[in-house]
Amino acid sequence: MEIRVATAEDAIYADTLCQWYIASAQQRGTGIAKREPAYVAQKMASGDGILAFVDGELAGFCYIETFDDKSFVVNSGLVVNVELRKHGVGRAIKQAVFNLSRTKYPQAKIFGITTSLAVMKINTDLGYEPVTFSELTQSEDFWKGCKSCKNYGILMENERKMCLCTGMLYDAADKLVQVQVPDFAALGAPAAPAAQALAPDSETDSAS
Repeated sequence: MEIRVATAEDAIYADTLCQWYIASAQQRGTGIAKREPAYVAQKMASGDGILAFVDGELAGFCYIETFDDKSFVVNSGLVVNVELRKHGVGRAIKQAVFNLSRTKYPQAKIFGITTSLAVMKINTDLGYEPVTFSELTQSEDFWKGCKSCKNYGILMENERKMCLCTGMLYDAADKLVQVQVPDFAALGAPAAPAAQALAPDSETDSAS
């Protein structure tokens, strides 16, 4: 399996990917925002997309969008070739686009909304947590992307507070390693030398 950042030359795959989006929505029977080939190609050209190939065959794609002055990042449009599903392709793409998001936008909150249990499981493994829509971006540019979803009426009836999708959020600020507190009750213990004073460990993150 080859996983890599998409480039402008990969625009040749945009039409195929958009056909996959339509087929995936029909198969799942749930809402999925429509994507246009020109938009997918633009994401590739800007280096904000991840492509997967298996034995040289196009296997899947996902891309990054930013909102609220890049304080929120969404990994959107995950799609996998139906003939190559259940072989870890989706998980590999999600890990790669997550790493790309953390690298390009290290201070941003990473979020997504999905009806897919498989995506929810992958997101949970990456450190996402389920949240209410109020904790996600309130950017009109993001939510207008739901207009092509068949469940858009449900979203608007609930004043964008809930829908059939589950909101999930990864907030790097909540992932800080906690500092170990010394046991000051041990009064008889000798004081530690100044050079050994406790300090927070830096977060280990392969994406940074």
